[in-house]
Amino acid sequence: MGLSVTISAADARDAEQILKLQYLCYQGEAELYDDWSIEPLTQSLDALRAELEEGHGLVARLGDEVVASVRARLDEDGTVRIAKLIVHPRMRRHGLGGRLLDGIERHFATAPAPAARRFRLFAGHRGEGHLRLYRRKGYAQVATRELGAGRTLVTLEKAA
Repeated sequence: MGLSVTISAADARDAEQILKLQYLCYQGEAELYDDWSIEPLTQSLDALRAELEEGHGLVARLGDEVVASVRARLDEDGTVRIAKLIVHPRMRRHGLGGRLLDGIERHFATAPAPAARRFRLFAGHRGEGHLRLYRRKGYAQVATRELGAGRTLVTLEKAA
């Protein structure tokens, strides 16, 4: 009998599993840019717990294991900042990233006031898989920012 993946709200009890998964998932990005000092690899457990408290997170579980996650928070100007969409390497290419993105958008689109006006996320310019997913989900590039050392941060948005 196979297990199905379930998606639910993340809470403080999920923080340790999310942090371990985040560390695993961002190894490829660190290698791609030759930079192991990126924030997802240096974030503390306390900082991650604070993000979950300040915003909203989702996790995808296969049984008891967290295999994917995303976090977001709503700014005072109505912008939902989506961050750290991660999927375990063995679970990629099964639609989990898209399901989590849809779920986090749905959460903020239906939440009580203040209303979300736009969704914004960021990706490295070499992350073609991520950029392809975001474009497929209706996000358009609105800005780029040079981070140095051959890294460019791409900002993408879509209306809520």
